[in-house]
Amino acid sequence: MAQKKIRVLIGKPGLDGHDRGAKVVARALRDAGMEVVYTGLHRSPEEIVETAIQEDVDAIGLSVLSGAHMTLLPRVVELLKEQKVDDILVFGGGVIPEEDRQLLLSQGIKEVFVPGNATQRTIEFLKEHFGERNGAHKVS
Repeated sequence: MAQKKIRVLIGKPGLDGHDRGAKVVARALRDAGMEVVYTGLHRSPEEIVETAIQEDVDAIGLSVLSGAHMTLLPRVVELLKEQKVDDILVFGGGVIPEEDRQLLLSQGIKEVFVPGNATQRTIEFLKEHFGERNGAHKVS
């Protein structure tokens, strides 16, 4: 069986202009052997989903610091379902209160990481989900 690297899109949806955390996560994922696509700032959920499909990613990580996480993150999950590609794992990060985290998890977001979480937790989460080692997972 061949080894396929985990492909992760890191997106900054909405009007939030702070991307340092997203870039730190993107770099950590790359350093862990994953392929990372970074969309840049101010992307719409539609743009993020379109890019995710074009890039054939396994996961989408969304960084939101603007407070719009309850709108933007579920919208990405909804668009993936509409496009019939709801096998793409979606996770979020940013300033997200615990009560909102629980709601997001119930709406299809697989995990939420907040400031202060070590990037290693995100790496381990993805590796555990995709059942692999060193940023690659088995494909038949």
